[in-house]
Amino acid sequence: MIERYILNKTLGAAFAASIVLGLSQVSWAGMSAAQRAAILAPTDDFSRAERWEALPGGGATNRKRLDREAFSQPSANLPFKARADFFVGNGLFRRIWVTAPASTQAADGLGPIYNARACQRCHLKDGRGHPPADAEDSAVSMFLRVSVPPANDAQRELLAELKAAVIPEPVYGSQIQDIANPGHPPEGRMVIAYADVPVKLADDETVILRKPTYALADLGYGPLHPDAMFSPRVAQPMIGLGLLEAVAAEDILAAADPDDANNDGISGKANRVWSVAAGKPMLGRFGWKAGKPSLAEQNAAAMAGDIGISNPLAPFAAGDCTEAQDKCRSAPNGNSPQYDDLEASAEVMDLILFYVRHVAVPERRDVDDVTVLRGKSLFYGAGCTGCHTPKFATRRKGVDPRLAGQLIWPYSDMLLHDMGDGLADNRPEGLATGREWRTQPLWGIGLTHKVSGHTQFLHDGRARNLTEAILWHGGEAQASRDAFAAMPKADRDALLAFLNSL
Repeated sequence: MIERYILNKTLGAAFAASIVLGLSQVSWAGMSAAQRAAILAPTDDFSRAERWEALPGGGATNRKRLDREAFSQPSANLPFKARADFFVGNGLFRRIWVTAPASTQAADGLGPIYNARACQRCHLKDGRGHPPADAEDSAVSMFLRVSVPPANDAQRELLAELKAAVIPEPVYGSQIQDIANPGHPPEGRMVIAYADVPVKLADDETVILRKPTYALADLGYGPLHPDAMFSPRVAQPMIGLGLLEAVAAEDILAAADPDDANNDGISGKANRVWSVAAGKPMLGRFGWKAGKPSLAEQNAAAMAGDIGISNPLAPFAAGDCTEAQDKCRSAPNGNSPQYDDLEASAEVMDLILFYVRHVAVPERRDVDDVTVLRGKSLFYGAGCTGCHTPKFATRRKGVDPRLAGQLIWPYSDMLLHDMGDGLADNRPEGLATGREWRTQPLWGIGLTHKVSGHTQFLHDGRARNLTEAILWHGGEAQASRDAFAAMPKADRDALLAFLNSL
């Protein structure tokens, strides 16, 4: 039986009547601005869990599978017919693409140079990627972005007008593809070296961080531009992306404070990037630096850049091959009249988009546990919610009705923040500087090991656990990082217990 919760009367009967546990769809229609603000404000009561806190994805929350398949479940409120589209989209997300020409025209067009043969190869179990464990391990869920500074007025104008987020490396394009079809050399092989960085915590405990440096070996197309800039990226979890897309842009922008006008040391700013679909700059939401404005464009760029598959928003049969890679650009491709003269038709991309929008966020665990509640208090008290905003409400218009009007708990403001020298990649992207990163959503983070088989975090997987991830925080997050480092072990353990409950 669906249980009904009665809200505090101060929030209004209209709102109270609209919330049903298991559906958790929020009707903001009859609510005042004060009532809305009261619901979305970070709590100051840590004596018990907040209402609906156990359902971070609202009515779409996955409440059935919290095992290794926890990140691969459909939105719980999808009707039966829509679930068919979800599972077809999942099949396409898992599809192994093959070299063209092939008898399987629906799945040919791979490469010629690429990073993976399927979306699922990077996002294994729809989870988090990781750097290679050693020289023999595959780097399939991690790659290097590459670009160069603008060299002339035309390139500077492209960046200034936001018609380009970066200037690609003249020969190697916008990322390094480390696999290739027969007859084509891969672009190169990523080499990672780590140096130990000891950090002293309270109680005289020492944590050894590992600081990576990156290089390219076995370059397949000649030397790199002398000013080439690299940015390592691991694949991100797929959960809750449709809900993040459904948050109104004005709600995200309301928290932006690029000049730190309130003097709290936190100056989140929005990235604005060119939308191919809209033909104008839009708010960036997706990617490590919020470099894509929508899931459709994120998917399209990944299909073209990671797999080499042409599609409506990225109709490049040779993927990321540049004009300097003649043989790559002239290689056979899988473009076919029956698939809109593309390798992945609009129908294929729409089904993948439906799947990506509806991969559910898993239910929280142990929300009423005393240690978890204490850890939550410490997380809030350390100022972590200055960037990791606990709650949003998704908009009601212009989105899939199953994602509309949901109270969600991503623990992210989706803004860019200066994370200090330690995490800097020194590679700008759009309005993001070389020190800025989008706040990562924390929902589902406690299930990382169960789903992905590891606990490696941050944009390049350098952190081997959550403690290391926190200790790498700098810049705007330095005060919160220092507060954590100064906590006695029991408090640090409680804060980690809270994070592992998300």
